[in-house]
Amino acid sequence: MPEPQDELAGLARQTLAHYEQNAEGFREGTRDHDVSQNIDALLRNIHAPAPLQILDMGCGPGRDLRTFKAMGHLPVGLDGCERFVEMARQDSGCEVWLQDFLALDLPAERFDGIFANATLFHIPSKMLPAALRQLHQSLKPGGVLLSSNPRGEDQEGWTGDRYAAYYRLETWRAFMQAAGFVEIEHYYRPAGLPREQQPWLASVWRRNPD
Repeated sequence: MPEPQDELAGLARQTLAHYEQNAEGFREGTRDHDVSQNIDALLRNIHAPAPLQILDMGCGPGRDLRTFKAMGHLPVGLDGCERFVEMARQDSGCEVWLQDFLALDLPAERFDGIFANATLFHIPSKMLPAALRQLHQSLKPGGVLLSSNPRGEDQEGWTGDRYAAYYRLETWRAFMQAAGFVEIEHYYRPAGLPREQQPWLASVWRRNPD
């Protein structure tokens, strides 16, 4: 029987294989997605002076790295998909790290902000606490993390070739608070629609000043 850790690693490998095989299509399909609401929610809650050190967690092909760089900040990308890392480096000119979300190795107190847009929901719930602790310790005291995930009723499993977890706000809040984060705000996306037509839950969190 495979060890639980091996099973979880297998989930990650299959999900990453999906992105590797569909990298070009994903880039084209998401090129024009408007995430300005999320970028604004992150930046307006960071109290440090610009230019800001920002980690784009799950940066994909680099769309948002280019945005942060154009705004004058100092973004670093991170993704587990090798093809995305190549694309992001080429398209943005930014530093981009290849790291498995299940085995993050991040520098301590490096970042003013972390932008985790449509990424953390791919981490199996058993591995989520360790990943969130890594993100927490990589923020400077007072730093801010934005997460945006598709919401649900705490179901977890396969969606096609991708593994995903869909949390209620209360469940997501418990994970984040257990990792040491303090909630600033949350909202549902896309803006201006009835709640049943807002499948995304965005939330903003702070690492308290030491």
